[in-house]
Amino acid sequence: MKLGLTTEFDAAHSLPGYQGKCANLHGHTYQVEIVVEGEVGADGFVLDFYQLKRILTAALEDLDHHCLNDLLPIPTAERIAQWICERLKKDLSGTPVRLVSLKLWEGKNKWVMIDLK
Repeated sequence: MKLGLTTEFDAAHSLPGYQGKCANLHGHTYQVEIVVEGEVGADGFVLDFYQLKRILTAALEDLDHHCLNDLLPIPTAERIAQWICERLKKDLSGTPVRLVSLKLWEGKNKWVMIDLK
């Protein structure tokens, strides 16, 4: 069975070497949607949504209200999504679920998706 969770974080970044406005420092409200998969346990849960939210919030702590250039040399949406994905795979390793997909919106109508199927 699959579970999904969506949350937001705010961050600033610039794109070094980019020809255009995004070379300058600017900010976005990012939205992250994750889907995890697992079996329903004897307790009736795949994973408690509260636990999943704690894991996702902790994974985003290094990004929220930070300058992403301090973490990633070229913080494109693609690289930010990869970073979050790797962090979540590690953080979910002690749970009964696995990450199936991650979608990251940069603003309201631009997104990148990682499908781990």
